[in-house]
Amino acid sequence: MPPTVVGLGEILWDIFDDVAVFGGAPANFACHAAGLGLKAIIKSAVGRDKLGNQALAWLSARPLPVDFVTVDPTHPTGTVHVRVDPSGQPSYEFAPDVAWDHLQCTPADIQLAQQAHAICFGTLAQRSLQSRHAIHQFVDSAHRDSWRILDVNLRANFYDDGVIRESIRRANALKLNNDEWPIVTAALGQTLPMNRDGLQQLAEQHSLRCIALTRGHAGSWVWLDGQWDEQIPESVHAVDTVGAGDAFTAALIAGLLHNQPLSTLHARASRVAAYVCTQRGATPMLPDRLMKNQ
Repeated sequence: MPPTVVGLGEILWDIFDDVAVFGGAPANFACHAAGLGLKAIIKSAVGRDKLGNQALAWLSARPLPVDFVTVDPTHPTGTVHVRVDPSGQPSYEFAPDVAWDHLQCTPADIQLAQQAHAICFGTLAQRSLQSRHAIHQFVDSAHRDSWRILDVNLRANFYDDGVIRESIRRANALKLNNDEWPIVTAALGQTLPMNRDGLQQLAEQHSLRCIALTRGHAGSWVWLDGQWDEQIPESVHAVDTVGAGDAFTAALIAGLLHNQPLSTLHARASRVAAYVCTQRGATPMLPDRLMKNQ
């Protein structure tokens, strides 16, 4: 039986100029985790509307279970308008007060959290107090030996220092990028260099087993239980970078759950993320060469 992983937070549709694409960081993570051979489950909410129906149909076709995706009769399915600049870098405009702003943590959710081998959560879905409380309750219910990875995913003004601190306190793994590093460390009241020593200090001071720092074309660093690895991505033509970080996180967790050596799992995460950059949208189907557990 493959390990169970949960993407906890937002489901939304990425609205480009010419197309709507299924997305949301935790949902992207779960989709890629499923493609990499894990038992992936999304804990989120959609509206009782056309986009909500399309989201449920899209998940079922992958196939991904929708048992933990609540259908909200009052609030619409989340959307975000995405604009991509000539270099492939996206900017986002999120719709307010949508279904995933009203998450709840039920007894069934707590049971799922207790069974999960890994939970991936971020800061965006915590923009409302209700969803923040539900996410904290879910993560707090996890088994102490599970991976609880915070993919900070800082967007617009939908976070503050308190959200960052409370989230890191609940995590034992952290994924962030080079733009998020100074914001996160400042929220923690620290001034840490963005290098190997800085990652190690952050990990040791906040009881983190793993920190992954992605740096775009400059590559990525991973610190894991006292080990260090650096990867430089293959040169690719970037169509857009939406979802690349989520794919990186999914591959990283897959490697951790299969007890792969750090250099092996990190190299695979880098390749998976690079491939996603060459495709339109956040969750393209991965080719066979990337789906293999190696």
